[in-house]
Amino acid sequence: MPNWLNPIQLEGQKVDLVPLEKSHRDDLLLAAADGELWNIWYTSVPSESTIDKYLETALQEQADGKSLPFVVVDREKGTLIGTTRYCNAEPEHRRLEIGYTWYAKSFQRTGVNTECKYLLLRHAFESLDTIAVEFRTNWFNYRSRNAILRLGAKQDGVLRNHRIDKDGILRDTVVFSIIQPEWKTVKRSLEYEMGRYGH
Repeated sequence: MPNWLNPIQLEGQKVDLVPLEKSHRDDLLLAAADGELWNIWYTSVPSESTIDKYLETALQEQADGKSLPFVVVDREKGTLIGTTRYCNAEPEHRRLEIGYTWYAKSFQRTGVNTECKYLLLRHAFESLDTIAVEFRTNWFNYRSRNAILRLGAKQDGVLRNHRIDKDGILRDTVVFSIIQPEWKTVKRSLEYEMGRYGH
């Protein structure tokens, strides 16, 4: 199934999701500097020393048909405030993961994440005809785990000693998913939540 993840701009009320380009480098660093997000040990937010490799990897995975990375743009100010992506795509099984998500600190807990996930899930289930969308996070990223549960995803399990990080620390990965039959209910829940944020 070639070209399953064609670059596309997803437009919301608060944010637009725009396909990632190398030209976004400096704006990504500026967004990550809001809260010095690269210091959070259980995430992979780029810093000045890692941004070029971060971009190279993301764009290579896109070229390989495995990922579709986006930058998150605040519609009101037109500024880049974070990033997210479809990743670990398996077109032959109509499955993908949503990951590599982070937002500038001043945009956390503002409804931005809910709308981003809504846009990504809607496109995945209604345009790409996925049968399942997966989310993965570090066991110690409690905020992320709770945010994923609030979306309506269910926990599939924990992959213990799943990864060895750059400091040699073993990572347990928590796996969640939303499957196609659940989308209608999850969609209604997300639309209700977005209404509470004034969409």
